[in-house]
Amino acid sequence: MKTLFILNDPPYGTERSYNGLRLAGALAKRKGEEVKVFLMGDASACAKNGQKVPQGFYNLGRMIQVVTQHRGEIGVCGSCMDARGLQDADLVEGSRRSTLEELADWSQWASRVLVF
Repeated sequence: MKTLFILNDPPYGTERSYNGLRLAGALAKRKGEEVKVFLMGDASACAKNGQKVPQGFYNLGRMIQVVTQHRGEIGVCGSCMDARGLQDADLVEGSRRSTLEELADWSQWASRVLVF
């Protein structure tokens, strides 16, 4: 099955992006599943490289890499990146700048779309 996750919340402060990436990672590991994750709004910061969190606390940059290590794709809204001063070089490995047009394409590709 083809699943698109659209994340909107910031990486820390709420657990919506965390839970969305948890589910995306779990699905990406399953045979026959295809996963794409689009980060927009404050969720664009989830893909920021070099996140330093307290020991024992989840790290969303690493969680993104779990998805990509299992063939998942991570797109980050370019307009949202620009509004937050994020450069392409700031993104964690495996994620990349994307567009609303690509989100529209991914929405048509998907069997299901989950929004967090």
